Amino acid sequence: MTAGLETAVTDQDAYDSKVKSLRGSAVVLPRISDLADPPAKLARKMAEISDADPNAPDPRNLFRVHWHNGAVRRSLVPVPEHIVLSQALTGVKAKIVVALGNRFPMINTHKVLSAYGCLIPRLMSGAFDATRHRAVWPEGMSKERFDWLTDPNDIYRTPGTESNVKEIYDACHDLAKNPENLILNQFGEYGNYIIHRAVTGPALQRIFDHLNADNTLKARAFVAATGSAGTLAAGDHLKETLGTQTGVIEALECPTLLYNGYGEHNIQGIGDKHVPLIHNVMGTDFVIGVSDASCDGLNLVFNTTAGRVYLSDHRGLSQAQIVRLGDLGLSSIANILGAIKYAKYNDLGADDVVLMVATDGADMYHTEMAIAQGKYFAQGFDQVQAAEAFGQHILGAGIDHTVELGRFERARIFNLAYYTWVEQQGISLEDFERRCDVSFWDGMIDQFNAA
Repeated sequence: MTAGLETAVTDQDAYDSKVKSLRGSAVVLPRISDLADPPAKLARKMAEISDADPNAPDPRNLFRVHWHNGAVRRSLVPVPEHIVLSQALTGVKAKIVVALGNRFPMINTHKVLSAYGCLIPRLMSGAFDATRHRAVWPEGMSKERFDWLTDPNDIYRTPGTESNVKEIYDACHDLAKNPENLILNQFGEYGNYIIHRAVTGPALQRIFDHLNADNTLKARAFVAATGSAGTLAAGDHLKETLGTQTGVIEALECPTLLYNGYGEHNIQGIGDKHVPLIHNVMGTDFVIGVSDASCDGLNLVFNTTAGRVYLSDHRGLSQAQIVRLGDLGLSSIANILGAIKYAKYNDLGADDVVLMVATDGADMYHTEMAIAQGKYFAQGFDQVQAAEAFGQHILGAGIDHTVELGRFERARIFNLAYYTWVEQQGISLEDFERRCDVSFWDGMIDQFNAA
């Protein structure tokens, strides 16, 4: 049975035990179809759980694992919260529209959606036991991201950064030797793909439809950093419904998709140095490289007094616009830079829209700001340095390291995944090659919709 595509109970005893446990604790789980359309299906439930602390590990918060939470994460909004970035900030005419991931419960990031997508198929098939689950996390992360996990027993540290995926997989294999452990590998769990295509894709479509009430806009692309490739599945939904292209962002310091390259970087949340199994490579239209130096520098511009004064006095941003920059974490900034490069490459105009998500907010990276300042601005960071960083990384963004994929480029990237998934991870060649056909990906969502 392929991970994340379980359609039958594989361990009846474990399944019965979990049902009994959940019922005994009065825990109810939301359907993915509920999370896909909260205004229509969760309005009453959201009102019932309004007293639940959105930061607590309260199972009622699972009904908030969607894009329709308000700013305080207790209320339901008809259109997902988003930002339309102005030309004064981006330097391009096209509208770059950002859905805000820090409205998700418990950890203020949309990564909880991926986790739920990976968990549900295993839970419903009887394969998952909470006492056997442990988190595997790379060392090269901000303190704030480690603070998600307050119990030291939930942390298994591996060497390097999240670019060191092979080391993470090796650690997972060692842990999996213990039958008490069940590894949920988001890079290879198709539940991660399904939940983003079913939930994130329609959420972004609602944002676009809201902005396009007068029918004058054209949705041109969805861009997102690779990461586990779960979020990229939203691009398949948008391609089907809005006719968009899909652009994949990756760090220039580790240009795996761009140039079969390797390395390490600090754009936290976009682990790479391999091609995820759940990446629909044949549905990808662009690969766009962004430097972690740009993300670090702009994180300072967006979130320091000097940077915000520069944006107000010299770029004309309002205080309301400036405050919203706090909703953008490091990978969110990478997505914005990728959207800017896509807009410049395609010479987009004022009626064109590029959609993207902000995985999390700047509050997850406060400690990284001091590190970045010491690395790039050791003499201090004032308005002059802010202007230099803005000019270099946004106004100076070009179309370098931007590849429009044709048949042979897609095949190159697709084939690159063979070495990770077939030779190292033991995926069968048949299961690997079926991913080359669009019907495989469409069939997954058709199967979900029919359930």
